[in-house]
Amino acid sequence: MRSGVYFEPMLEPLDVQWSAVLVMAVFYALIFAVGLYAARRKSHGTAEDMLLAGRALPIWIGVLTMSATWVGGGYINGSAEAAYSTGLVWVQAPWGYSLSMVIGGLFFAPIMRRHGFTTMLDPLHQRFGRRMAALLYLPALTGEIFWSAAILTALGTTFGTVLNLDFTVSILLSAAVAVGYTLIGGLWAVALTDVVQLLLLVVGLWYVAPIAAEALGGIDQAWTTYVDRMGPAASLMPAWGAWRDPAWGNSYWRWWDSMLMLIFGGLPWHGYFQRVLAMRDAAAARTASLIGAAVCVIAAIPAVLIGIVGTGVDWEALGVPTPEPALILPWVLRYLTDPWVAALGLGALAAAVMSSVDSSILSASSMGAWNVYRPLWKPAVSADQLTRVIRRTIVLVGISATILALRVQSVYALWYLSSDFVYCILFPQLLVALYDRRANRIGSIAGFAVSFIMRFGGGEPVFGLPALLPYPMIDASGVVLFPFKTLSMLCGLLTIIVVSRLTAARAAPRALAAPQSGSGTR
Repeated sequence: MRSGVYFEPMLEPLDVQWSAVLVMAVFYALIFAVGLYAARRKSHGTAEDMLLAGRALPIWIGVLTMSATWVGGGYINGSAEAAYSTGLVWVQAPWGYSLSMVIGGLFFAPIMRRHGFTTMLDPLHQRFGRRMAALLYLPALTGEIFWSAAILTALGTTFGTVLNLDFTVSILLSAAVAVGYTLIGGLWAVALTDVVQLLLLVVGLWYVAPIAAEALGGIDQAWTTYVDRMGPAASLMPAWGAWRDPAWGNSYWRWWDSMLMLIFGGLPWHGYFQRVLAMRDAAAARTASLIGAAVCVIAAIPAVLIGIVGTGVDWEALGVPTPEPALILPWVLRYLTDPWVAALGLGALAAAVMSSVDSSILSASSMGAWNVYRPLWKPAVSADQLTRVIRRTIVLVGISATILALRVQSVYALWYLSSDFVYCILFPQLLVALYDRRANRIGSIAGFAVSFIMRFGGGEPVFGLPALLPYPMIDASGVVLFPFKTLSMLCGLLTIIVVSRLTAARAAPRALAAPQSGSGTR
């Protein structure tokens, strides 16, 4: 039992249920109205508008839509979940993804925008060929599905908390809303709704979090209670040399493995590069990335504070069961604030998490249509046909993410897993495609195989896959604490570089050039 400050619940479940339903209905109506406005006024119905908003995003919209792409359900709910269950030290994603945007803005966004690519897979297509690009679409697609599933899980838990719906019903309802909204189509609609959603989230949670902390006597008292309970886990990062501390041990190396995965695994996402490529020029793409990194950190603070508050609550004293970690954010909002404050926080969260699912599903669909369907099946596809393919793919990706969300109910588990695959497999491929002129297709294939085998050889607890390779540092539950994910990435990167040079005579490297961009009619 979690002991803590004793107080009476500040609202009845029925009250917050109906007030939150009302507020969320208003928020969703506003978001759909903005999406419809963008679809009708900003988009001209071409495939380039749908994929890249005509490459005309202003910087201020670019900043907010880049930030909103990360700051969604998995990001907010996951940060609160980690702060509540494992400690502040394991709330790595805000720092990891923010640093990822800084590195992306300095070293990746400018070169991608200068080349005028249409998707993140275009440099891989040019360097390694269309079939290899199609193969590399698989880890990108998997990452997007995992990311979307994490967001749908967050949406489902929020709806379930507010409306008292079964988790499965909540997920299905949320998926239907998310997929239906995404089918409006077009990056203009997604970007403008991202702006509204992010503003609702930041204003709503920054207003609600201090009010929730008052239930424990204020932010200072909540923090004091948290430090007493969590001990060293209440710090931002482990102390240097913490591997010698019995409280950390080999988990120290897993912490760094996860942090590097978030930083560099946060780069090869088309949801990010879709906004980079939609900016007016390379300078705007760089600026939007750097400012967006700061916004991501600021947006995570109230969610972390809510997780901290939840740690000090005696839930039995409130007459409610102790919440699962994935439910802590909506639980705190529901039971520690008055009805309209709770409604504001829950409504803002439910509206804001849509900002990532629409981006993720559109991202996966864009790459599938542009880099798989178009070059492999129908190179002369028309703009209208390409748009129809994107919309059909949106439905398929949404269904896949829904099925996964129903099976894995931890937001943070899906969140980490989504960056995991793209870090180990996709990041080294994108890095050499942009910066190694001698990289070739044979090296790419070899690097893919090495990264895949070494990553999955370490097992995956989320799916019940045991470790197959003899990695050291395995704990009592069978989880590998050795930083094998970073090792997998580095070995894959080194393999591409070495094999490309050894096979230069058989597979001449291809140079990058500005591809034909736009409607997909060529």
